[in-house]
Amino acid sequence: MGTSEEMKLINRGLEDEMVVWGYRPCLWKKILVGVGVVCSGGLLLLLLYWLPEWGVKSTCTQTSLRDAQTLLLRTTDEFRQWFRAKVQVMLAPGLRPFSDVDQKLNTPLPNGDRDHGVQSVHEGPHGKFLYSEDVQIRYFSHHSATYYWNDVTQDFESYQGLEDVKASCAHIHLDHSSGLSKTLQDYRRLFFGENEIAVRVPSLFKLLIKEVLNPFYIFQLFSVALWSAENYYYYASAIVFMSVISIATSLYTIKKQYVMLHDMVAAHSVVRVSVCRGNKGMFHIEQAMSTELVPGDVIIIPTNGMIMPCDAVLFHGTCVVNESMLTGESVPVTKTSLPSSGEEASEIYSTEDHKRHTLFCGTHVIQTRFYAGELVKAVVVRTGFSTEKGQLVRSILYPKPTDFKLYRDAYLFLLCLVGVAGIGFIYTIVLSIISKVPAKTIIIESLDIVTITIPPALPAAMTAGIVYAQRRLKRIGIFCISPQRINMCGQLNVVCFDKTGTLTEDGLDLWGVQRAVNGSFSPPQSEASEVNLVNTSFVACMATCHSLTKIEGELSGDPLDLKMFAATGWILEEATEEETTLHNRLMPTVVRPPKRSVSGANQNNSAVHDMELSESLPYEIGIVRQFPFSSALQRMSVVVRRLGEKHMDAFMKGAPEVVANLCKPHTVPQSFTGILEGYTGQGFRVIALAHRQLESKLSWHKVQSLGRDAIETDMEFLGLIIMQNKIKQQTAGVLCELRQANIRTLMVTGDNMLTAISVARDCGMVRPQERVIIVDAAPPKDFYPASITWHYTDNPTQTVGDSQSTEINLEEGTYHFAVSGKAFSIINEHFPHMVPKVVLRATVFARMAPDQKTQLVEILQSMDYIVGMCGDGANDCGALKRAHSGISLSELEASVASPFTSSTSNISCVPNLIREGRAALITSFCVFKFMALYSIIQYISVILLYWILSNLGDFQFLFIDIVIILIIAFTMSLNPSWKELVWRRPPSSLISGPLLFSVLTQILTCLVFQVLAFLLVQKQSWYETWTPQSDACNVSRFSLFEILNETTPHDHKNIRNYENTTLFYVSSFQYLAVAIVFSKGKPFRQPSYKNWPFMLSCIGLYSFLLFIMLYPVPAIDSFLEIVCVPHDWRVTLVVIVMANAAVSLMLEIFLLDIVLWKLVFRGNQGANHPRDPSSTETPQSANNRWGSCCLSRLFCQRNKPPKVLYRHLALELQEDPDWPPKHCTTTVARDPLSCGSAAL
Repeated sequence: MGTSEEMKLINRGLEDEMVVWGYRPCLWKKILVGVGVVCSGGLLLLLLYWLPEWGVKSTCTQTSLRDAQTLLLRTTDEFRQWFRAKVQVMLAPGLRPFSDVDQKLNTPLPNGDRDHGVQSVHEGPHGKFLYSEDVQIRYFSHHSATYYWNDVTQDFESYQGLEDVKASCAHIHLDHSSGLSKTLQDYRRLFFGENEIAVRVPSLFKLLIKEVLNPFYIFQLFSVALWSAENYYYYASAIVFMSVISIATSLYTIKKQYVMLHDMVAAHSVVRVSVCRGNKGMFHIEQAMSTELVPGDVIIIPTNGMIMPCDAVLFHGTCVVNESMLTGESVPVTKTSLPSSGEEASEIYSTEDHKRHTLFCGTHVIQTRFYAGELVKAVVVRTGFSTEKGQLVRSILYPKPTDFKLYRDAYLFLLCLVGVAGIGFIYTIVLSIISKVPAKTIIIESLDIVTITIPPALPAAMTAGIVYAQRRLKRIGIFCISPQRINMCGQLNVVCFDKTGTLTEDGLDLWGVQRAVNGSFSPPQSEASEVNLVNTSFVACMATCHSLTKIEGELSGDPLDLKMFAATGWILEEATEEETTLHNRLMPTVVRPPKRSVSGANQNNSAVHDMELSESLPYEIGIVRQFPFSSALQRMSVVVRRLGEKHMDAFMKGAPEVVANLCKPHTVPQSFTGILEGYTGQGFRVIALAHRQLESKLSWHKVQSLGRDAIETDMEFLGLIIMQNKIKQQTAGVLCELRQANIRTLMVTGDNMLTAISVARDCGMVRPQERVIIVDAAPPKDFYPASITWHYTDNPTQTVGDSQSTEINLEEGTYHFAVSGKAFSIINEHFPHMVPKVVLRATVFARMAPDQKTQLVEILQSMDYIVGMCGDGANDCGALKRAHSGISLSELEASVASPFTSSTSNISCVPNLIREGRAALITSFCVFKFMALYSIIQYISVILLYWILSNLGDFQFLFIDIVIILIIAFTMSLNPSWKELVWRRPPSSLISGPLLFSVLTQILTCLVFQVLAFLLVQKQSWYETWTPQSDACNVSRFSLFEILNETTPHDHKNIRNYENTTLFYVSSFQYLAVAIVFSKGKPFRQPSYKNWPFMLSCIGLYSFLLFIMLYPVPAIDSFLEIVCVPHDWRVTLVVIVMANAAVSLMLEIFLLDIVLWKLVFRGNQGANHPRDPSSTETPQSANNRWGSCCLSRLFCQRNKPPKVLYRHLALELQEDPDWPPKHCTTTVARDPLSCGSAAL
């Protein structure tokens, strides 16, 4: 590997971060590789194809990236994938897409028939253009992304779009609002390419070649060639038939997925758009295809909406957008224009921070709003695969490998089988040489032992269980787009839940309102539409501070806004297109109360508070400007004007703590904190309202250019809206079921901390006797370092002063941390060593932003948790994608954010998915163990027969592999999941004590009984070297077999003999015995007797084998090349196979499942959990404990440290007397640059 100077890191800090090395071709290495390919018959070429790093290093020499012609890429994640890329060169008049090259650009050569004195014509990666002064630019493409060489940084970099220029919002208004000239657009297209998310559907021939070059099929091809050389045509034909079916099915599935993805992406991806063409301060509008767009183009959003063909930032007008394609939630979202002045305008634009102003590719613009006939305009920010939709498609096209221990261990197990095959290979060669077997026979038989040891049907059999599980999930309304993750669901040990819409109902019910008057709270009122409230600023704020819009005459928008507006009883009216064209300052949206309510209010209210609005009629309020809700700011606001008033008003709603901080202190009641905690402690969702009268001099145009910071300050506190968010009926039961199954549950929400804690208690996530410790953190300020404060909440079941009870609870570990999003980010930044300690016992995460949810999932995964995430798909997309198992409750079946999508809108799908995952995982283990034993049993039979220079016959192989193995392997996978979740989780590794014990004891049992039968048959009095004239049967059957034997040709391969017949019968029953033993039911699957296809298969095969063994049929014996043996020996064989089955069953069921699992393996797992000192020990438990101790020492399991990090950390914290920190203590960072801390 190269030194640090010879390698570079690209996409630093991103999900697709890679290390890159440069290479150039080496002639003498290529010659050597060519010779090796010829000598190896092409096998070396296949090896270099499978291992790209070997292919590059064996044909190239390392060089600097600047001079490289070939690049070697390696991902920096845990998978360490290798890729190879070819460096290409293009000519362009500038080095970067946003270079000032207007003077250099000439008109592109139309049809190639005009000459402007241009020096060269060059076809770059995205088109053919003609320029006068060209520079060479080196680039390479990888996974639908293009990387260009940067001479300044001496590295490759990718261009995302307009964000690369780091322009402020004001700068975008100033420099990017007039559009691009045609020549500048063509120049940028050299770098950004066509604006399309091109999902190329590969031809069947390409897919076939790629599939056939799979190592498994190459091995099968080798096996078929070998069997054909041995004249095993029937078995070779059967394997070819199975392979063709498998390849055809795989090609059909892959092709179908490509076509579906192509159709999904291609829908509405190419449209005609109106583009502004800028030239020397002037611009005109022209029609163009969306594929021609580049970052910097200005497009017109039509009135009736459109499907966005790119990511664009809105800088003029307002849009209502359906973003369900990206978020999975079909609630319309209002997008406003990018701020052009104020503090916000100075911020650097980014799609992440300015989502509320950005129209994303693939989203549906439902309608637009504009004033005085002005157009709604947006600047193209990103195109093609750089867009949000493009990134999603890339993640589908190039998914990361499924990192699951089962698959890694399966490869290790196959390597062990290869080792066993190697032993048999050497054994066969040595034995054949001693016996003076011809060289051709030695080569064929020694290679044949390799094909016997590695089962050809293993991948198909392993896949069957997952396919069956996927079908069962679909029947219960759970749709899966990543079947490999089903097995992972069986290992989930922590599940994160969103709150609103997941644990609680989607809709919020208005419980009541509590106004603030003269700096104090008035009594709460249940109805906001009461007559005495109609003319108040409080109700005016409720009626105007929202993002609702009318679509086809129906109010649409956020459910909370809908519920809040409906509570007022007001009416919302939107201006028509004609009205906005005719009237320059007509408000686009007007709200007004019913006339009867207004007149009644005027009669009853003789003295109105000075905060209340004027009572002159008509009473209509127009919304002048809207600042949409921001998750980061936790608030939204509007600027309104009442009809007839000279001044405007600002209304704001949001999180109570945030709103109170933006209000004048004297308007916030002193009892604010206590009242808020009272409501949130009962589980209510509380929203605060505020109002401000703006200066009369503010005009409509001035308001449009103001930043929200100028509006949202010096507000007057209006009061609280109390919303009731009911817990779903199924929530408590599901969480209780998960707790009993030893699956940890977390709440990750954007809601208030106390509300989240209350909901956690109500739904059983935090039990009544358990203590909640709120973790609060403050960032470094002035000369004070960052700090963490630990607050103990009041426990409903005990008094606050009951310190003794608190101590006992904490010693027993019955405490939970509750962390806010702010504290989470501070601890991550300033206390990184505390993060695992806090996350280990944290149950409630409140006020969490979407990216923080994703970060939490990553932290849990770094602690060796197998993480599930369940959300409604709105703010949880990142976490759903990042988790091992993401479950979206969105009704949109085609959600691309989550591997699993449930059609039911409650969390009952979670235990169902885990149950099916556990069943699929156990099925995978059962099938793998069965296929491994099948190959070993057959291997033992062949090794023993090689001792007498014999082998199994062609039709014997065919009967075993087709009739027994395939039928059993595919039917034993049909067991449905067990009806309830148990505390025990299935093993995740093949390299574990119970599984290794199971496999090794069964191998030993089969070996003993085959050797026993092999030796016993040779000790029989009638035994002799079999010939066609041999007669070991009784006299009554002499004439029949004499006729049969006389017509039988001479057996050159020595297939017909007594040892072969004996081992064929014994091994056939062994396959069935291990299938029944390994096909386990409870506690993860339904019992095997309920799997009627499997039971019928086993009974049918047992009956058939017993029948032909006890009552031989000449035609069947002739077909299977079985010889006649005495009836007494047949009875003896029945006894042998019955004893074999009994021993296998005793070892697996009694010794492994009952004794060893209970006393050794389960005891070792329980060592990580503290034992209750108050529990009394019964004589039975004492015996179990002593038995466990002795057997644990015997199996080297005693005091074995836990393998997973979270258990190791839990044991460490149990021994720490200072953990958890005491009530109201503060942990301070010792040094802002260090991770140290000290408790005060």
